[in-house]
Formats: sequence, C-alpha cells, structure tokens
Amino acid sequence: MDGSLVFSSRRSPVVSLSGCVASSQPLATDAGLDILKRGGNAADAAVAVAAALAVTEPCSTGIGGDAFCLFYNGHTGEIKGLNGSGRAAEAQSLDYMESRGFGADAPPSAVDALNVTVPGAAACWCDTVQLFGSSKLSLQDVLSGAVELAQRGFPVAPVTAHHWGRRVAELQAAGRDPSPDLLVQGQAPKAGQVFRNQALAQTLRELGECGKAAFYEGRVAEAIVDTIREQGGVMTQDDLKRHRSEVIRPISFQYKGVTLWEPPPNGQGLAALLLLNILDIFPLKAMGHNSADYIHVLTEAVRLAQTDVLRYLGDPDHVSVPVDALLDKSYGRSRGKSVSLDRCLLCPLHFNPGLETGSDTVYFCVIDSEGNACSFVNSIYMGFGTGLVPRGCGFPLQNRGANFSLRRGHPNCIAGGKRPYHTIISALLTDSSSNRLLAALGVMGGLMQPQGHVQALLNMQEFGMNPQQALDAPRVYVHYDQKNDQWTVNLEEGIDGSVAEELRRRGHNVNHPVIRGLSLGGGQIITVGDWWDPSVSRTDRPNRVLWAGSDPRADGCAQGY
Repeated sequence: MDGSLVFSSRRSPVVSLSGCVASSQPLATDAGLDILKRGGNAADAAVAVAAALAVTEPCSTGIGGDAFCLFYNGHTGEIKGLNGSGRAAEAQSLDYMESRGFGADAPPSAVDALNVTVPGAAACWCDTVQLFGSSKLSLQDVLSGAVELAQRGFPVAPVTAHHWGRRVAELQAAGRDPSPDLLVQGQAPKAGQVFRNQALAQTLRELGECGKAAFYEGRVAEAIVDTIREQGGVMTQDDLKRHRSEVIRPISFQYKGVTLWEPPPNGQGLAALLLLNILDIFPLKAMGHNSADYIHVLTEAVRLAQTDVLRYLGDPDHVSVPVDALLDKSYGRSRGKSVSLDRCLLCPLHFNPGLETGSDTVYFCVIDSEGNACSFVNSIYMGFGTGLVPRGCGFPLQNRGANFSLRRGHPNCIAGGKRPYHTIISALLTDSSSNRLLAALGVMGGLMQPQGHVQALLNMQEFGMNPQQALDAPRVYVHYDQKNDQWTVNLEEGIDGSVAEELRRRGHNVNHPVIRGLSLGGGQIITVGDWWDPSVSRTDRPNRVLWAGSDPRADGCAQGY
C-alpha cells in the first residue's frame, strides 16, 4: 500500500445551520457551497459539485458517464428524482453481439467500444437544474466553478492520485493508450501536481451556454460517435440525440420508524431495500455492532438480497421487475427465517452477473436553508471507463455496457435501446410518520453501494452513531467471487480477528483484514437534526441544525455555513 495513504487523524461531524455540502473532493464541496451562498438551492449546488468532480476526479466520474439524483422538496415534502442512465446503441442487439463472436462466457473486454452506452450525465445535470433548481442561477452560473478549475488547473488530491495512477496502468495493461487529456507529460499526475484540462473546460462552457444540445448534437456528439466507431462500436448520432432523462418516483422501505428512499430499477436501489426487508426481523442492536452474530446475519441477508436482485433486475421498459413482491414484509420474513445463526447458507448464483465490484464512482449530497435536499451519484463505471476520449472534448466515455448480460432470456440481457442493470444509487431518509427529512446519504463502490447504504443507516439508527462515525466505522463487503465460484466476506481493518475466525467456523470464506479505503467505497451523509443520538428526546430535537460526515476513505470533506 502507498504509504502516503495511511492516515491517522480523526474527524468531528460538521455542524451548520444555513446549508451544507459533502463530497469526495474539497474543491468540489467548495464549488457547491459557493452556489448556495450565491442564492442557488440544493439542486443547483449538486450540479456544480458534479461538474467540479468531473474535473478533479476523472478516474471516477465525468460527463461521459451516467448520473442519478433524488430531490426532497423542503416546502412540500415531495420526493422526485432523475434516472440519468443511458441506453445501448439501437443496433446493439444480442444477435449482433453473437455475430461478433461474443457471448455469455466470452464478453467483450471491459474497455471495448461496444461497452459505451449513451452518456446520461450531461442531460441529468441540465434537467436537475431545470426541474429542481432555484431559477435564480443559470446553468452557465452553476458550471462556472468547474470551468475555472479545468481552465486554471488544480492540485490533485492524494487518494485521487493513487487511483488515477492505478487506472492509467490498467488501461495500458488492457492495450488502451490513455489520452493525453488524462495525463501530465505522458504520466498520471502525482499528489499535489497541478492538472489542467482545457478541452474539458471548453466542453463544460458550451454545455452551460447551450444546454443539452451542446452535448447530444453538434461538435461533441460528432466526436463521441467518431471515436466509438473508429474503435469498432456502433453508436450513432441518432442514438445520442434520442437520449432523455427519466423523471422517477423513488421506491422505499420503512425500517423501525424511518423510511429509506432509493431509485427504482434499472438502478439497484431495490437491493438496499430488500436487504432492509430481510434484516427487519433480527435484533441487530442486541447483537452488537460488527460482532460475529451481526456480521453473519448481515452477510446472509446480503447474499439472499443480491441473489434475488440479480435474478430479476433489468430495464423496466423491457422487463417486468417484481418490486412490490420483493419489498412485501411477508417476503422479507420468509427470506429472513431461512437464515441459520450457526451456519452459512448454500446460496449459489446460477449465472454470471458480469458486474464490477470496484469503487469508481462519486456520491455527494447537499441540503440548503429552505430544507431542500439533493442526493446525487455520478460515474463512468470502471476507472476511466473505456478510456476512449473524444477528440477535443477532454472526458472519457463510460463502459457501463459491461453490466449487460449476454445470456439470452435474462432480464438484464443486452438489447438495442436498453438500459443495463445500474449499480449507482443515491438515497434519502425520512421520518416514517411525518415524512420529515432526516438525511441525504450514499456510499460508493459497485455492488458495495446497497450494502454501504444499509450499514450507514444501521450505524445511525441502531447504534447511535453520528454521520461521521457512521462513515468512519469499519465496513463489511459481501461479494460473489466468480473465479472461485463462492461468496466472500471482506472485513475491513478494525474488525477484530476473533470475529473473522468465528465467521470462518460458521462456514464463511473470509478475507481479513481488508486495507481501509482502497476497495470498500466512500460515502457522504448530511442529517437534519441529531435524531440518531439515543440520549436526546425526539421531542427536543432541533430540526434545522445540519450534521454532516465525509468518508475518510476519500479526499473529501463536508462544509456548512
């Protein structure tokens, strides 16, 4: 492990009154806070953060990827959102993929141009400002901070520099020469080195001036299509021009007085809610945080939830996803009763999910002085995505199409114009009786995300942790090891070795200790009031004070005013 990534400091939660922003980059957090101070609301500020992160953390996110957001209206209590995920090219059917020699057991390389789906982030940014924004600031105003960062340059943060270098090396190993737009003098930038991206500054400037048409038509669209087709892809300018964000009604589950809200399919928010549904029957608080019993039950519930979701989830425009049936409490009870406290279940996956388990995504959240909240997630999937950078544009194109199954008849099987199973999710938390906003929260990291959402929620709701403590706490990540055909429980450093041994005794394959911060995602949380503190009476809790935490596994921070 890079010695520069070993940190031993502690953080207190950030406490503020008028507004708060939390993200994985201090410069991006500052960009969002600046928008709030200029009169923008939570939605305006979130888009400013998204754009700034596209500049400062291009190995995790960007305008060449997808985005989802949830927005809580502080005046009405209504929650809406946007699904900003893109579709496969119309010509990209399973028959076409098979004609190219690809199949369920022989998918394209992760960096293949066929894995580029239409980038949905640009439209999602524009639509977030238009539908949920304050109307006090233009899109040009909102993007100005990111444009300045790209044009004048910024010092690369330490954790970002680590991932940037690792992902550049992976692109090279996969036979993809990284674009000069992603490098400094032919190399990944080092921590503290100033990086500039004039091409991205121009792309963002055009987006601010002309809106979605600047991305999905004209210069940028032509460059995207030319780059993809030169590398063997089939996307057309019509595929780009047809793209639209989808206004969504989030799905939810009530757990012990609080309601967790998540994006509906094709996003995997269903996995987080189903996990809570299964855990609902267990006395988790009495088991003790990160005890052997607690982790055993959590692991079993994750395996059951993930198996169900991977079996059913796909694009609801193409398949029927039984959301209501899976979230029915009777179903959660029946799944929970199958868990033995003494031994782990035999719970095989009968197909290759084909999903990445990395942490290359950004999550961030904003709450403003009017009580609005915006919970936002943006990603280009695996590191720099495909690593393909359209000429003169300054951003890499995602490889989200690698999420598709190539197994005929599967709900997530590729089809022209279809959206894949999507790992990125953002969340909101409300009081179940009053619908009062309690938190905006999210944890990054592929299939870790629903597990991270639930662990962060349980840390606060069951174990009384403040937002910073909830993010600091060691995490558990359960994943299906396709190479060895078995489930693995990854325990982050800080979890006692005796717990790992007891889990092995119960039949789990355990990886311990996992180095903190390199594979178990990063998260952000802002809560309204200190409802998580068991020593404070619910009737005495102030509703306006904001408490925020930012994950120590990333470079970021929370700031309020």
